Formats: sequence, structure tokens, C-alpha cells
Amino acid sequence: MFKAGIVHLILTRDAEKALALLAEHYGVDAPGLTVGIPKGHVTVAGCYVLAKETIYVASSEGLTSPFLILHEFYHHLRSVSGRHLGTERYANRFAREFIEEYKKHAR
Repeated sequence: MFKAGIVHLILTRDAEKALALLAEHYGVDAPGLTVGIPKGHVTVAGCYVLAKETIYVASSEGLTSPFLILHEFYHHLRSVSGRHLGTERYANRFAREFIEEYKKHAR
């Protein structure tokens, strides 16, 4: 139920709480969350900037996108844990696992 609950929080506009719970669960500090993409990343829906330990989303709609928030949280998790396996494939799989769990419980 943890994964489904995280997706639910994001869908109901509480991405910051979802990130706090994810960080607690994985034993890391929660990343920041900001609307607006930093220079050099303008063509993406979201990104993670390690130097600021912050997830950036292009628009407020991104705050309710479980895939986007979870994908970028994966990059945060791997970057701050010192085990950077930050490929897009792994970040996508991480996000999909949460979403699939939510779908199972939403039936």
C-alpha cells in the first residue's frame, strides 16, 4: 500500500508530502520541489539538479504527475545515496512500479 499511497498523494496535489514520505522510507533527505525549469533544461517536463538537491517541473501540472515526480525522485535517491545508477531506464521502471501498484489498488 505504500507505493499506491505515494501515487495517490501526488494525484491529489500533495507531492511535497509524497516526497517527504519517500525520503523517510529510503533514508535520505527530501529533495526540494520547484515549478520552473533551470536554464539548459528548457525542453524537458522535469529534471533533478544534484547541486541544489531539487526536483524541477516545467509547470504546476507536473506537480500532479506521478510518473514525473517519481522518475525525478529516483534520480535524487541514486545521486544522494552515492550509488548513482541514474539511467532513464531505471528511473522509468521505478516510477512505473509505483503506478502499477496504484492501479492494482484502484480497482
